[in-house]
Amino acid sequence: MKIVEIPSFFPPYGGEFCLEQSKALKTLGHDVSIIANVQLSIRRSLYDFLFTPYSRRNMVVDGIHVYRSDMRGMPRTVKFNVNRWVNIVRQMFREHVKRHGKPDIIHAHCAKWAGYAASKIAQEYNIPFVITEHLSSMVFKDEFGDDLSHVWQIPLLKQAYKEADMVIPVSAELVDDLERYFGRDYHWTSISNTIDVDFFHYKPRKTLQGRNFRFCCLANYIPLKGYDILFHAFNELVKTYPDVELHIAGRYTDSPDCQNAVNALSCADKITIHGELDKYGVRDLLYNSDCLVLASRSESQGLVLLEAMSTGIRTISTECIPKSIRIPYGCSIVPIDDIPQMTAAMGNIITMLKNSSKSSASSGIPADAPFDGAHLSKKVVALASPESVGKKLESLFQDIITKQ
Repeated sequence: MKIVEIPSFFPPYGGEFCLEQSKALKTLGHDVSIIANVQLSIRRSLYDFLFTPYSRRNMVVDGIHVYRSDMRGMPRTVKFNVNRWVNIVRQMFREHVKRHGKPDIIHAHCAKWAGYAASKIAQEYNIPFVITEHLSSMVFKDEFGDDLSHVWQIPLLKQAYKEADMVIPVSAELVDDLERYFGRDYHWTSISNTIDVDFFHYKPRKTLQGRNFRFCCLANYIPLKGYDILFHAFNELVKTYPDVELHIAGRYTDSPDCQNAVNALSCADKITIHGELDKYGVRDLLYNSDCLVLASRSESQGLVLLEAMSTGIRTISTECIPKSIRIPYGCSIVPIDDIPQMTAAMGNIITMLKNSSKSSASSGIPADAPFDGAHLSKKVVALASPESVGKKLESLFQDIITKQ
């Protein structure tokens, strides 16, 4: 198949999922190209706004052909920027077709605004298109507010969903989550985003005998991630289980606000702040931890949980996590904003793994033997590996093209 991917965002301003899915499809033998129009913001980076090249250019990113443009967004002119962004994408598609011919299918990432642009292109060229939706309702609420009656964007996005040959939310729960914005008058099937299962591969943990139990949390320090709940839950946990540690990492975790929140706890000496880590630092922290805990209030998918389970450790999170990643004996779920339940879940994991470690310390059996970390990792591979996701997309695309 000849596939054109159109992302709403692209590195360094997001869009990694588009690139990863493109690579997965190319590995399966398909001709994949990306058309990326990146809107630069003067508020986000004055340097990028001033010095990024104006010309459209072809490049190769991780083996994928990318036709890229960088558009200067005008402050406080949302509608103008949207119309201009969509028109540039349509122009770039025309230029791409002149050079490479029509694709068999268009794969847009997020309805806002790649999905809308794809719907216009599909009408013009009579090409099927699909939209993978990555964004949760929290993103739309922040931009549109609660009163949607005068939000001009909503009808356009609804129409794009309705016209798509398939909408692909990254979790089934997104359909309900986004209903007030997109309705339900469209065809959908959920397919997970990918994680790098080769990089986050399984590794047995050291026995718990003679060392502290180590929890970790990998999340940005923002209200959405529930650090306030986690800190108070951990503070209570230490009263019963003193031989524990909590290591936190993510953007803003090294901020004064986060440091002050930790210092206010009686267990502050048991919490280590790592700040923002690269992927190697993330993997090292996971390999040196016994359980990842995430107290989020909202998640469209929660890929950090999959990465943790792929390395072979238990995870704890909240009811906002999609059911598709609640792997039995791998992911424990507690109510959102429930400190006692979070404390209890963390205590249960400690007890289970420490009891296991005592019985297996002399036998060489990994401390996570009761839930089998290697088996857990294989479950994640089946759900979110590039090969697995690529094959699901391949099958869907072929079915859509056949029906045209």
